[in-house]
Amino acid sequence: MSDEAEPGHVRVRLDLSYDGGGFHGWAKQAGGKRTVQGEIEDALRTVTRSRRTYELTVAGRTDAGVHARGQVAHVDLPEEVWREHHEKLLKRLAGRLPKDVRVWALRPAPSGFNARFSAVWRRYAYRVTDNPGGVDPLLRGHVLWHDWPLDVDAMNEAARALLGEHDFAAYCKKREGATTIRTLQQLGLERGADGIVTATVRADAFCHNMVRSLIGALLFVGDGHRPPDWPGKVLAAGVRDSAVHVVRPHGLTLEEVGYPADELLAARSREARNKRSLPAAGCC
Repeated sequence: MSDEAEPGHVRVRLDLSYDGGGFHGWAKQAGGKRTVQGEIEDALRTVTRSRRTYELTVAGRTDAGVHARGQVAHVDLPEEVWREHHEKLLKRLAGRLPKDVRVWALRPAPSGFNARFSAVWRRYAYRVTDNPGGVDPLLRGHVLWHDWPLDVDAMNEAARALLGEHDFAAYCKKREGATTIRTLQQLGLERGADGIVTATVRADAFCHNMVRSLIGALLFVGDGHRPPDWPGKVLAAGVRDSAVHVVRPHGLTLEEVGYPADELLAARSREARNKRSLPAAGCC
């Protein structure tokens, strides 16, 4: 996966959003399942009148049912295709794409840009309500109902022990050959005037099911089933705990992806490709 487009091509950055409720996640799948990547690539091929499919690279793959407000992807287009279509491409995509996915911006990417590897952080929000009456019907596809009262202060106390660089194996679905070491930069919860509790979760990257597992652990603290020090103990144990529930996906939204200054993009991309390990304990 190169950090530069091949000769004769233009790397184009796409900023997009989607309602994940009708998709089997971001990534294309066998068997004709509907995915965000598949819909955008099909639309791009149609509006550029191309025989080939131009494959997208995304900042962070989202699971089935997960939404995105600030997703980023890139695609490498032949220079002649970009020249011919770029002025009207955004509007034509709007006319071709289904209403649950939108591309908001298309522009040539700076040198060294890779939507996935150049990113320095991803920020998610998870929304939950403990209203005894349930979820506002107009928000039911984006807010989880938790049928126990939640102590947000206790949840924030628990969250502080999870910040920093750790091996999050206890909160991730392990994938062969992939590291579970991540730097959790922000994890905090706030109750809005509408009673909805929004958890803001930001990290350099996330492993599979990490956000939904973290929220599952914090909900157990918030409703009094576990003490505030429990999520930190689970993290330190380093193994999956059956008591940590992976909460449902519809409350989760990818809100924003952060990138460094243009001159640092290539270096960041090289760094992100390195498999990480934690410093050895007991040294000095």
